[in-house]
Amino acid sequence: MIYLYTAILGIYALLWFLARKEEGKTPFHKMAAYLVRNRERLLRSVMGGRHHWKTDLFRHRLETKLRTLNPAASVAAQVRTYYLTVYRNVLTALFAGVLICLAVWWSVRGSPLLEDGYLIPRNSYGKDGTPIELAARIEGEEEEEIFQYVVEAQKYTSEEAETLYREASEMLSGVIRGQNDSLEDVRYNLDLVTRIDGYPFDISWESSSYSLVNTDGTVNNEELAQGEVVMLTAHFRYEKQTWDCQIYAQVNPPVYTHRELLRRRIEELLHAQEESTESEEAMILPDSVDSEPVTWRELVRDSSGSLLLLVIVAAGFLYWGSGKELDRKLEQRRRELLLDYPEIVNKLALYMGAGMTIRNAFAKMGEDYKRRQKERRRYVYEEILIACHELQSGKSENEVYDHFGKRCQVPVYMKLSTLLSQNLRKGSNDLLAALRQEADNAFAERRNQAKKLGEEAGTKLLLPMMMMLCIVMILIMIPAYFSFMTG
Repeated sequence: MIYLYTAILGIYALLWFLARKEEGKTPFHKMAAYLVRNRERLLRSVMGGRHHWKTDLFRHRLETKLRTLNPAASVAAQVRTYYLTVYRNVLTALFAGVLICLAVWWSVRGSPLLEDGYLIPRNSYGKDGTPIELAARIEGEEEEEIFQYVVEAQKYTSEEAETLYREASEMLSGVIRGQNDSLEDVRYNLDLVTRIDGYPFDISWESSSYSLVNTDGTVNNEELAQGEVVMLTAHFRYEKQTWDCQIYAQVNPPVYTHRELLRRRIEELLHAQEESTESEEAMILPDSVDSEPVTWRELVRDSSGSLLLLVIVAAGFLYWGSGKELDRKLEQRRRELLLDYPEIVNKLALYMGAGMTIRNAFAKMGEDYKRRQKERRRYVYEEILIACHELQSGKSENEVYDHFGKRCQVPVYMKLSTLLSQNLRKGSNDLLAALRQEADNAFAERRNQAKKLGEEAGTKLLLPMMMMLCIVMILIMIPAYFSFMTG
């Protein structure tokens, strides 16, 4: 994987070198600007010099969405800004992900346990064993044998263990007395420990009277008429050395296949090497199995490759999400236009009822919007401003109203533009009445839309309400259950 990470970082270095003269605050800005400037040429080189129709279709749809969201700005500038933002985000996310993958790769390989092919250092006395994954390859065998192995820490010799046992046994009476002043006057539970800090022994207990003192140290002296002496026996065990007790068991081996026998033989050799080198600083792996040489290598689980895949997928979702963000903004624009439609139709009816022409009514709405434009940008009034600019530039009113309806891309505005255009072409004295009727219908539709949005909001709140109900039921039932059990 290191070669893949190096190749990706090399591509970044090359791209940064090529984009060093581009404008931008950060290297990722410059690289994104370079990619945007050479995008068409790069696409043609990838496609073998051809220009695929799908590319043109995607660009046309993108331009349409951006023009719809911001009709006053240049479409080319919006497309460039869009690709700059997308490429910068993808390049930044991918670069950060590759660095994380490289750090993971280095962390799992930076401190290998296997030294010189056969040595595994042990931890010092009293520490936990060292888990390691090994792969053994036998000459003549096609596949490697994989072992999950734990190299135990350094062990004490028999003489050292005996000395430690004498020390531990001398201090045991003071350790187990618990809250009692001494073992000669036991009134409270004893602390029959299974290990003593600083000593490597496993301790088990026997009692001469379990009805009085159990092996967990519980003292049952409530019904005791007079004092009784209880003999407590502690069994110390360290590796194969025991004091006071020995347990034997016979285990017959099963029938193994060739590979299982081979694996068992290797495990036996590993255990034999483990025992023979337990007091040494390192464990020496066997160099042969039944006169056949064996080579060892440490298996390292490198998760950086999977992490890189997740990074690439995340970068892809980031790119895909940029397009979905445009769709979300378009849907937000459509809803805003529908909410503003009753207001627009009502203003047209009001201004025309006051004697204004359609042209002057549009100009009036545009001027009012300019004065309060700093409050909040509204899509429909932006379209009205564009219509006013078209009227001022000399275009016919029919053409301007048709363009207005098509730019809004909402059926009710197309209907309104058709109504205004027909009035100009054919002439009609019923336009004011039609506008008032349309305003009434629009307000009724807006009320229905508000009711629908309220129902959607209630549906979205249903899941959190159910979760809160479950939590409340749990809070009520758990105390009731425990009170019933204790009662």
